Amino acid sequence: MSFATSEFDELPDPADGREPPQAFQPPRRVLLGPGPSAVPPSVLEAMGRPMLGHLDPAFLGLMDEVQAMLRAAFRTGNDLTFPVSGSGSAGMECALANVLEPDDVALVAVSGAFGERMREIAGRCGARVETIGGTWGHPVEPEQVEEALREHPGAKAVCAVHAETSAGVWQPLEEIGDLCRSYGALFVVDAVASMGGIELDVDAWGIDVCYSGTQKCLSVPPGLAPITFSPKGLAAREGRVSGPPSTWYLDAALIGRYVGRERVYHHTAPVSMLYALHEGLRLVLDEGLEARWLRHQEVGGELLHALVERGFQPVAPPGYRLPQLACVWLPEGMDDAPARRRLLDEYGIEVGGGLGEFAGRVWRIGVMGASCTSQNVAQLSHALDQILGT
Repeated sequence: MSFATSEFDELPDPADGREPPQAFQPPRRVLLGPGPSAVPPSVLEAMGRPMLGHLDPAFLGLMDEVQAMLRAAFRTGNDLTFPVSGSGSAGMECALANVLEPDDVALVAVSGAFGERMREIAGRCGARVETIGGTWGHPVEPEQVEEALREHPGAKAVCAVHAETSAGVWQPLEEIGDLCRSYGALFVVDAVASMGGIELDVDAWGIDVCYSGTQKCLSVPPGLAPITFSPKGLAAREGRVSGPPSTWYLDAALIGRYVGRERVYHHTAPVSMLYALHEGLRLVLDEGLEARWLRHQEVGGELLHALVERGFQPVAPPGYRLPQLACVWLPEGMDDAPARRRLLDEYGIEVGGGLGEFAGRVWRIGVMGASCTSQNVAQLSHALDQILGT
C-alpha cells in the first residue's frame, strides 16, 4: 500500500539529526474578549491531577458533587442537571434537540447572533420557528412575547438568550417565564455568558431548560456546557411522539442514565475538564453568587465609564446593558482590526470584534469571572490612551 505525500512528510525525523518539535508555549494574554476568560491557577492545576476512568467510583463521586454545585449555581432543585461534554453551542443543541419535535412551534426571541443561532438549530429540529423581535441590540419586551403566544396558541417553547454577547444585551427573563407558565409553553434559556456573572434563578423564573458554558463567567476552560431540565422539560423529552431525538450523543435521557443513579455507560466523559469544572464551581460558590454578581456590576461599570470617556458608545439601551460584556460602537476614525491587533501585539490584551451585521463596527470587551478586575480595566484604559493618542 502506498500513501500520497503530504505536509507530514516534512516533519523532522530524529534519525536524520534534526530537532523534534518543541512543546508549545502560549504567550501571556489579558483575556478581555467575549470568551474565554482568564482561568485561575487552581483550576489549571486541577486539570493536571491523576487520570481516573469515567466509571471509577471516585470519579462518579466527583460527578455527583459537580451536579450538586451546578444546581446551586443555577438555583434549581432539578434532578437532571449535568455538564454536557461540549461547548456552549453543544448545550444549545442538547436543549433544543431534546424538547422540540417536527412541526412544533418554537418562538425565538432574537436580539443578536446567538438568538439567531437558537432559531437556526430549532429549525433544524424540524420546528416551525417564529421570531420575536429580531433587531440586534434591542431586548425583547414581555408584551412582544405575549403577542406571539396569542398568535400561536399551543406553541411548544419560547427561547431566549439571557446575555446576548454579540450585542451586549441583558435580556430580562422573569416576566417571560410567567407568560410561559400561563400559556403552557416551555421556557428555554441560553445562559452561556450569564451564569456566575449576573443573577440567574432557574426555578423562581420558571425556566424549563437552561444551559451555560464553562469559559465565560465561570472561568473554566472551554469544553463543557452545564445544563438543567425541569420536570416539565424532562417530560417533553420523555413524551416525544416522533421518537427519540435525532442526536444520540446529546440525548438527555441517555446521558441522564449515566450521570444519574443507574450509571449506565454513555460516552467517555472528559475527566480532566470535570476536575476543572469542580474547582471552578468551588471558587464561584466560595465567593458567593451575590458577591460575584456585585463584582461584575461594579467592574463592568468601571469598564463602561472608561470606554465612554474614550469615545466608545454602548450598543444596548440603558437598563439592558450587560456588566460583564460591553458591546460598544467604535469611536469615529478608529479602524477595527488594526487597533485590536495593536492591543494584542503591543499590550497583550485580547478584545473581540463584532459579529454579523456589527462586524468592523463594534468591539466586545468582556470582564468575566477571573478577568473581572479593576486592574484589567486600568490596563486596558492605558493601552487605549496610547492607541487613540489621548
